Amino acid sequence: MAARVPVDGRHGCDLDEILAAGALVPSYQPLVDLESGAVVGYEALARWPATGRVDPTTVFAEARAQGRLEELDWACRLAALRGALDMSLGNEQTLFVNMEASSCVIPRSSAARRLVDEAIRKLRIVLELTENSLLTHPSELLRTIRWAREQGWGIALDDVGVNPDSLALLPFVAPDVIKLDLSLVQQTPGPHQARTIAAILAHAERTGAVILAEGVETHDHLEQALAYGARYGQGWYFGRPGPLPEAASTARLPFTERPADPPTTPFELIREAKDLRVGRKKLLLAMSHQIERQAMSLGDPPVVLAAFQTAGWLTPKTSRRYACLAVVCPFVGVLAAGLTRPACPGGCDVSLAASDPLVGEWAVIVVGPHYASALIARDLADGGPDRDRRFEFAITHDRETVVSAGRSLMGRITDAMHT
Repeated sequence: MAARVPVDGRHGCDLDEILAAGALVPSYQPLVDLESGAVVGYEALARWPATGRVDPTTVFAEARAQGRLEELDWACRLAALRGALDMSLGNEQTLFVNMEASSCVIPRSSAARRLVDEAIRKLRIVLELTENSLLTHPSELLRTIRWAREQGWGIALDDVGVNPDSLALLPFVAPDVIKLDLSLVQQTPGPHQARTIAAILAHAERTGAVILAEGVETHDHLEQALAYGARYGQGWYFGRPGPLPEAASTARLPFTERPADPPTTPFELIREAKDLRVGRKKLLLAMSHQIERQAMSLGDPPVVLAAFQTAGWLTPKTSRRYACLAVVCPFVGVLAAGLTRPACPGGCDVSLAASDPLVGEWAVIVVGPHYASALIARDLADGGPDRDRRFEFAITHDRETVVSAGRSLMGRITDAMHT
């Protein structure tokens, strides 16, 4: 066992005591409809009443320092599920359960797996993930989301507004609920807040995701939350964390329509499009460079994803361009067959199998909060000089098409990071 490493000398905690049987008692904070005041669900929060006043932030920092974060994370989640099952919360009310993106999605013990299976059958669950994990563990987070959706769970993105750069990843998360960080609700709006709210409202309008405001403690906070487009809220204004009530409301928080499965490849998505053209590589190079320059100059940094067929076409000059993009963009991914070296320092690179149909395509995809663009091309397998090779291609700014094509590449990246 790792030695205990106190995070704070005044408020350190003993993880063995924290994880002892019976020490963790979940508390549940109500989530309410801001118009009707009806309770639509509860967020489960970890509390340790027998150990004195312990700050959960300190506990999780201690677990991270000791390499026991997953152990603590699962203990909190299982306690939350057990408490809701014991009180027969049912599947009308929604239970929000937090999860660290780096945790394994499948519990390791058979008893824990049985509890999760029971919760899947009997509860209506939203898995809550932090905005920060989008930037620190994007592939792990997307894999977790895939697993949760396979169980029929909803997805909530927590603390949105702390880092605006993460907003470009919203289309890939496709959350059912966007939880506004309390700083947005409690502070005087400024340029930072305006930038964040504009991106959130645009995403909610396109997808139907609902906005939930955290930290509503006064009438002024409530007024600001409503002005930001929040439909739901939580905070001391509505109720503090505590035990689940015996009689639950029947009000229901809606989930969004599940995202469609991404196409096999980006070109598969546009194969039947009427505006497909044929052009030589030298033309497509100029167009792809323009898309990359646009990505570099956007005020709201985008996600950039690119597929280059084989490693031979990914030149050192191209790698340097994408390394520069990775400095300013929240996520940059590069895919090609036969990669044996880091192709994008600061980004994420994936070596494709030679049999992957994506090897026959070239794609450059940019997705920002307010901008979307893609070059999607299929190699016509001509002979002759490289720059004269012909491609069937399309350039599109249709957001739905660009995001769907991006999800095809992002899915490969997520899979590659966990094989």
